[in-house]
Amino acid sequence: MATFNFAEGFTPSSGHPESKEPIYGRTIIPLAKLWMRFGQRLQIFLKNPENVPREGGAILAVNHTGYWDFVYGPIPAHFNGGRLVRFMAKKEIWDSPVAGPLMSAMRHIPVDRADGAASVKEAVRRLRGGELVGIFPEATISRSFEIKELRQGAAVIAEEAEVPLIPMIIWGSQRIWTKSHKPTWFPKDAKLVMVVGKSVPISDDSVETTERLRAAMQSLLEEAREEYVKRFGPMPEGEFWVPSVLGGSAPTLEEATIQDRQDHENRKKQRAEAEAAASGRRKEEQQPQPTGINKVLAPVTRWIKKLRK
Repeated sequence: MATFNFAEGFTPSSGHPESKEPIYGRTIIPLAKLWMRFGQRLQIFLKNPENVPREGGAILAVNHTGYWDFVYGPIPAHFNGGRLVRFMAKKEIWDSPVAGPLMSAMRHIPVDRADGAASVKEAVRRLRGGELVGIFPEATISRSFEIKELRQGAAVIAEEAEVPLIPMIIWGSQRIWTKSHKPTWFPKDAKLVMVVGKSVPISDDSVETTERLRAAMQSLLEEAREEYVKRFGPMPEGEFWVPSVLGGSAPTLEEATIQDRQDHENRKKQRAEAEAAASGRRKEEQQPQPTGINKVLAPVTRWIKKLRK
């Protein structure tokens, strides 16, 4: 079986001007395909990639089960006209000296979780300009590999930009690299199923739109799992990458939600501690510095203060 396989009736196509971008289209995409074929030795089955528009803006709402989802997510759009997907991702990725410049070169969109207004505005601008924007509405990786509660951002952006909101499911990436597990750099028999759905009806009620999106993603997830078993055989019981409802050892959706909330509280605590430390350093820098004899005696003064404590 080849690396990329398609449902009957679909013919891959190319030619969109985006595909000619020197970094993303002509460098990153070809290298990623080579890595999938010869490094990861993937078998990927794509179903309904034709649901990605070949022209114009659209949001691709993708489930999130593994760290490679940013790499796998653009595949359907690539094969349906040679289109590129600009993902919305946490701005901390841009802090990396390697990933940051690449993310900028591919024109992905940084998201400040503390203040996302700027990223929403940028996403709307890109969509109105005819680009494809990818978003993980679950916000973080799903430890249970089920569809988590969705954020409303995708619905809000799609309604404001007046573009299609298209659900998409990746199934199998959690087997290669997911949260709380080491990456498998050279998997022996990794397999993926990717299913693209029809656009979800959008209204000015973002809650209702988000509920419709979640229902669509849940249905596609079940379809992707059935397709996986049909093409690659049953998922073995007890494996970490198999959901508990299918006999695997992954946490249930409820257990994963508790872990996610604890992670959120820990991050808040770490940010508060970092901000307090930074504030303390700023205050210390603003203190008048000793000069002359006081500068000489400063270490002695600090030593005496320590002895008194």
